[in-house]
Formats: sequence, structure tokens, C-alpha cells
Amino acid sequence: MEMTEQTFETIKRLICRLTNIENGFYANKFKGTDVASIKSREDFEKLPFTDKADLRACYPLGLSAVPKEDIVRIHSSSGTTGTPVIIPYTQKDVDDWAEMFKRCYEIAGVNKSDIIQITPGYGLWTAGIGFQAGAEKLGAMTIPMGPGNTEKQLSFMLDIGTTVLCATSSYALLLTEEITKRGLRDKLSLKKGIIGSERWGEKTRSRIRSELGIELYDVYGLTEVYGPGIGISCKYSAGMHCFDDYLFLEIIDPETGEVLPDGEVGELVITTLKKEGAPLIRFRTHDITRIIPGECQCGCKHPRIDTITGRSDDLFKVKGVNMFPAQIEEVLKDIDGISSEYKVEIDHVNGKEQMTVMFECSGGNYAELENKFKAKFKAKIGMTPEAKAFKLGTLLRSEKKTKRVYDKRI
Repeated sequence: MEMTEQTFETIKRLICRLTNIENGFYANKFKGTDVASIKSREDFEKLPFTDKADLRACYPLGLSAVPKEDIVRIHSSSGTTGTPVIIPYTQKDVDDWAEMFKRCYEIAGVNKSDIIQITPGYGLWTAGIGFQAGAEKLGAMTIPMGPGNTEKQLSFMLDIGTTVLCATSSYALLLTEEITKRGLRDKLSLKKGIIGSERWGEKTRSRIRSELGIELYDVYGLTEVYGPGIGISCKYSAGMHCFDDYLFLEIIDPETGEVLPDGEVGELVITTLKKEGAPLIRFRTHDITRIIPGECQCGCKHPRIDTITGRSDDLFKVKGVNMFPAQIEEVLKDIDGISSEYKVEIDHVNGKEQMTVMFECSGGNYAELENKFKAKFKAKIGMTPEAKAFKLGTLLRSEKKTKRVYDKRI
């Protein structure tokens, strides 16, 4: 992504401010760095990355770059893999986030005449409140349902005439299956789905789109960088537009840290340009994507990143073969009769590693589909797993994010 002179000057001012905060996070991290010597993009790229482990070490409010009385809200990561990350927000941060999410709705063609039903969770998690603030800034009617209570979700969709569904892909699929099962599709007013908070494959996307007859848009974000709403796909589904007046994006080789040119796949790194409460410089998101060169057909000038294909820290190894969940989805996608839902279990059996992929089928001979999957998996990925086919609806559904890989070797 191009670094304009204005962006460079903004980043320089940000670095100066953060390194002058006594005992501040970046004052310590960049100790010994001569800020005055940062005169080019090449100098900027020599600065160390910020990682989630750095943020955890700041618990609870060590990341804050403003006085405590200027903090109006905090959000937090789940903390399921360790100490939670606490992100403080000033009023400007909250307003900026709402503005970005408003843009997301506008890019998706949502307007104030729409009725937006929000099913992601509220509370410390950034999801629900981000969808809500953007919708209110847009001026649309919002239904702040939060997750779960599917009966009530469907009742409100019918009775109030929801036109836009905001959800994780897992919960969108669960609702899709219930709507199909009950024959409600033609009774609903749904037109669009704004889907985020987890990566999802093309097979899931196609199923939701076809069964509900709605347009789908990928919304992007992460707790450490405002939350969902820092980018969204448009009607052409050719990547997600990210708001470069608020963010500077880089793509790096996840192993070497080398900055890659636009178009090459690597790990997304974000520097916040306007954040006050907890600004981040060269934050490693661990999301695998690329910056798409050129302008989009839709006319939006904001740069695009490609659909997230996985995370650099999602990599797992079985029998010496490295793989990502996205590769499993690619195999599933290519086989007719196999649905989008799957689960992976890895364990030791008789002293040897064994990987079992369980998936759902929409029909056909299960044994034949299992053999097709194993053969295609071997050809594409380089090892042969066990395969188990089940009928649609067998695997556990989630109202939040769906866990796919269960590694029992640990």
C-alpha cells in the first residue's frame, strides 16, 4: 500500500507523541530509537512489530496513551488463550469507529430506511456495539438482539420486517437452516447479510446466499484495532475496502517480517493513524491476506484487502505436513454432495498421529464421498486423513464462532 507524504507525517507525529509518554508502552518499546532519524518508509519499516503478547503484558491499562479521565470505554479480547487484552477508547475513538462502520453499511447499500438486526454479542466484546453504533450513526432502525434465542430472532425478523442481518457466519448458517426448515424465506423481508467476526469459506457463503436469497458482505475488524467495521466488501465481492484515512496497512512475510509488494499474500500489519486511547504501530494481526492492486469497479477509492484465508498462528502440522483450516475448506468445496460444515480431530492412535475430518453431506453415497475426500486431500495437501461423513445438521452449530480444529495431542 502506498505511503503518502501526509500518511508518513501523521505516523511520525504519532511516534513522537507515544515515545514522549513517560513510562508509556511505546516509550519503552522504542527506547533507543532516534525518532528524528525516521525520514522515509524504509526507516519506518525498520521499527519493531507490535504483537498480541506485547499487549497482554500491558494488562490492565498499560497500553493507554491518554489520561484515565479521557477514557470513556474499554473493550477486551476474550482471554481464552491467556491474559486478556484491554483496549481503552476515548470519545473520539468511539466516534471514529462509528463513522467507519457507517461507511461499511453505505458501501453495502444499506440506508436509513433499513431495519438492522444485530446478533453478535454485546459487552466487553467489540462486535455487537460496533454494529449498533454504525447503524445508529447511519440513522437506521436497529434491533440489538445479541446472540442466541433463535425463536425470538425469527419472531422479530417476521414481525418487525428485518431487512439486514448482522451475524457471525456460524450463526447466519444456523438461522439459514432454521428458516429453510420452517419454510419462512418468502415471509421474511431480508435483503442483505453483513457477516463478520470469523473467517468463512465459499461453500458456507454460497449456501446462505442461495437459501435466503440475500446479498452477503464480509465486514472486517479486530478488537485491538477498534473492532469490526474497519473494512467491508462491496457488491462486486472483490476484496474488502479498508479505510486508509484511519489505518496504514502492510503485508509481511510471516516468517521473515519482510514487507511484501501489493498483490502478494502474507500477514496483515496495521498502524492506526487517528486512534487516541490505544494507538498501535505495526501491529501484527496474524490474518493472512493480500493488498489487491488497482481500483475497484464500485468506484470506492479506499484500498482493498482480499478475503482472509486464515491466520499465521492457525497453522498446524500432522505427520510432518503443515496445513491451515482454509486448505481443508478448499478440498470440501471441490466435491459435490459435501456441505460446508466440518470438524477436525487430531490425536495419537496406536502411537501414531491420526487426523480425522468429519463433514456433512447433502446426499449421495457416504462411503464414496469419504473416499473422494481422502483422495483429493492427499493430492492437494500431501497426506491422507481419516474421513467420516454425516447427514446435514449433525455437527454442532454455534451461536458465536465455530471451533473447527480439535488437537488432542497436547
